[in-house]
Amino acid sequence: MSAEARPWVLHVDLDQFIAAVEVLRRPDLAGKPVIVGGRGDPTERAVVSTASYEAREFGVGSGMPLRIAARKAPDAIILPVDAPAYTEASEEVMATLRSMPGAVVQVLGWDEAFVGVTTDDPEAYARDIQRKVLERTQLHCSVGIGDTLVRAKNATDFGKPRGVFRLTADNWLEIMGGKPTVALWGIGSKISKRLAALGINTVDDLVRADVDALAAEFGPKMGPWYRQLGRGDGTNIVDDTPWVPRGHGRETTFQQNLVDRAEIENAARELIDQVLADVATEGRPVVGVGIKVRYAPFITKTFVHKVAKTFDRATVIAETMKLVDRIEHDRPIRLLGVRAEMAMPDDAREGHTPTRSGW
Repeated sequence: MSAEARPWVLHVDLDQFIAAVEVLRRPDLAGKPVIVGGRGDPTERAVVSTASYEAREFGVGSGMPLRIAARKAPDAIILPVDAPAYTEASEEVMATLRSMPGAVVQVLGWDEAFVGVTTDDPEAYARDIQRKVLERTQLHCSVGIGDTLVRAKNATDFGKPRGVFRLTADNWLEIMGGKPTVALWGIGSKISKRLAALGINTVDDLVRADVDALAAEFGPKMGPWYRQLGRGDGTNIVDDTPWVPRGHGRETTFQQNLVDRAEIENAARELIDQVLADVATEGRPVVGVGIKVRYAPFITKTFVHKVAKTFDRATVIAETMKLVDRIEHDRPIRLLGVRAEMAMPDDAREGHTPTRSGW
């Protein structure tokens, strides 16, 4: 007798997505170390967007400066980022997921999505997803299966590449308990270091942590939430409500540091123009502005403030330039970013749009 059908969360994650798209366009790259980042020039300031598994064997990873990646993998093929190509491939994948019987699809980004489905055999369903995505797009994916979104997301790590893995309340602590807290979806390196300062180094430690101590360190909401992450608990509801960006931002890394005040202000105004063009497509008022500045060699500061709801271009420019005025004089700048926050619709599923470089 087959198992009773029940709700499951599947996390679909495309394997080395950007590199895989490039290999499809250039089959001669298959099996070679491929790095994608910036304009494909390691002499310029840029970071790695993705690296093929072959390049990762040399220690190359996303977010690494391109020049360092080139030194680690001197024989790698380095390619420029082609966002339209990745968007087109991603849309094909998501259309495939939506075509699956009974699927509710929540897109998380170019290369990943949650799929909610009721089935008596989630592994068979996951394998069917892999087969159909491969047939339609020639791209491989891994699938994590869970009884919550958190468990499904973490399960994918154990399935890569091209695999399927299940994490539920029954095996969560057995598999995740000894892992460092940074292995949890939702806990990055900064939070894991703060947890370590409290003597919390593993998932097991987090599960057993005192809630009051966590609340004292992270606040009354976030503290208990981190312990919930440690248990893998949370919702199993996959939300396919159309995603609405909270804001738009753009940033640029300068090939030569900027010091001259007029050059900095001109660069800021160019970025503001780009952001305002993005915001104009949304038809929603701006309610906040922000800038990010990275001083040489690599010290990053952000400045934000709220503004009264406005559609007025001049107001947004003026409010943003007030923040630009806070940039320290005579300090070389290697990166500048501008962001505008917008009012959210009442029924929106909230999110944010990173800049072209990830802010």
